[in-house]
Amino acid sequence: MAREPDPFWWRDADAGGRPRPVTGGIQIHATRGAVARTWWSARFLAVLESLVAGGRLARGRSYARAGQTLDMRVDPGSVTATVQGSRPEPYRVRIGVTTYGKPEWARVEEALAADAWYAATLLAGSMPPEIEGLFATLGLALFPADGRDLVMDCSCPDHAVPCKHLAAVFYLLAERFDADPFEVLALRGRDRETLLANLRSRRAAVAAHDATGPAGPGAEEPAAPPLAEVLDDFFAAGPGLDDARRVVPVPTAPDALLDQVPGFAIAVRGRKLADLLRPVYWTLGDTS
Repeated sequence: MAREPDPFWWRDADAGGRPRPVTGGIQIHATRGAVARTWWSARFLAVLESLVAGGRLARGRSYARAGQTLDMRVDPGSVTATVQGSRPEPYRVRIGVTTYGKPEWARVEEALAADAWYAATLLAGSMPPEIEGLFATLGLALFPADGRDLVMDCSCPDHAVPCKHLAAVFYLLAERFDADPFEVLALRGRDRETLLANLRSRRAAVAAHDATGPAGPGAEEPAAPPLAEVLDDFFAAGPGLDDARRVVPVPTAPDALLDQVPGFAIAVRGRKLADLLRPVYWTLGDTS
């Protein structure tokens, strides 16, 4: 009888043996071929592939596919994980990326809010290629350019950095980025909820400015007459209210209605229905 292929055909250089099997580890879904399915995920992996020799890259993919990663945590500027090798104690892996502070993100959000298409595309689960250029015009980088933009560390005895354990975590990250492009921005220091809230606020401010126009220099509100002098027509419509064109609507975000309705019990491929509808509301409400 022919023997089944050994899924752990590689050898763990740190101990000269096979990696210990893991139950319930984190696995990537790509069982063969390229891992990245989107351009932004591929851009992130390009740094890894420029640094790692082919053998370690292949072993890192094998670790990721076999579920050798026990846990992984993604925080602003930091990714930490534990990866099981051949030794009893799992290895501690850390990847660090520079985060941007409030001044940098304020400039990014102002540029993104100038065109609702960016927010709509991100909410639709995609990332427009132009966003990388937008960051560049502000003197910022969306993706690490090379190994100097990353801090990489693993507790294994392998002298090479990145090792196969780091490579495995890179592949898990790439697949996570594929599923949600907001994760790329979160790694740089801005989470999804904060980013969207700030974009809505900036878009509403732009809409209010366009609707009312800037006040002239030194402009002051006219003083209201005493109540006793206007009792006869206090409840009458003021001048111009019969002309709908003079009524200035209160600016609201295009998707504000979705925040007022009760949560839908329906989910599509794990995503809330309200999040799937937001891009439509933003697109229809964009008057710029």
